[in-house]
Order: sequence, then structure tokens, then C-alpha cells
Amino acid sequence: MANSSRQPIKKVLVVDDVESIRLIAKIGLENKTQWQVVLVSSGQEALDVAGKEIPDVILLDVMMPGMDGKETLIRLRENSVTASIPVIFVTAKVQDHELENYSDLNVHGVITKPFDPMELSAEVERILNEK
Repeated sequence: MANSSRQPIKKVLVVDDVESIRLIAKIGLENKTQWQVVLVSSGQEALDVAGKEIPDVILLDVMMPGMDGKETLIRLRENSVTASIPVIFVTAKVQDHELENYSDLNVHGVITKPFDPMELSAEVERILNEK
């Protein structure tokens, strides 16, 4: 069932340790929407920026050096300021057992890499509307 009470997306935080993926996501999202796209390259940076920027959704890479996406998500959920921000994992790891682990973490959805940058905003909207 679609969540009709959800506020429109205005700001997206993209968290990925690979610069080219961050830039591709930014270009794809900004070309198709009026969303403000904020880019960070690590889990710690995501925690710092999410608490200040309060994005409407976070696109979070699962595999990053240092603090990975799962740990970042857990820490986001522990902070009252960021606990309710929808998080969508972005990952190349999409085997069934991995997807089950992601759903146990209260993630809103999963976008697989490589993603089509021109379809990224539609995919984000679809995932958020399903919740």
C-alpha cells in the first residue's frame, strides 16, 4: 500500500566511497528531479551530515571501508534526529540471503549496482511509495 502521507522528496544524501558512483547518482537524480543531492564518501561522514542536513532519504552503499553501510544504518537508527529517515541500500550484493539480512535491518529497499542513473529517481520513489 502506498504511503500517501509521505512528504515530497527535496533532499537526498548519497553515501558511497566511489567518487564516480556518487557523481553518476547526482547527475541522474538532478537531471530528472528538483531534488538537492548531497554527496558523502564514508559512513562517518554520513552520520555527521545526515544529522545536520536532515535529508528526506539516504542512498547508502553497503560495502565501504571503515564503517560499512550496515553499521552506518544502525548508528543512524540510534540517533533520534536521523532514526526515521528512510534508507535505501545501494549494492552489488543482491543474493537472496543478503537481501533477507537487509530487510532485518529496517532498510526501506535495495537498489542494485550498476544502476541506471536516468531511472534512479523513479526507483527511489517506487521504493518509498511501497513502504
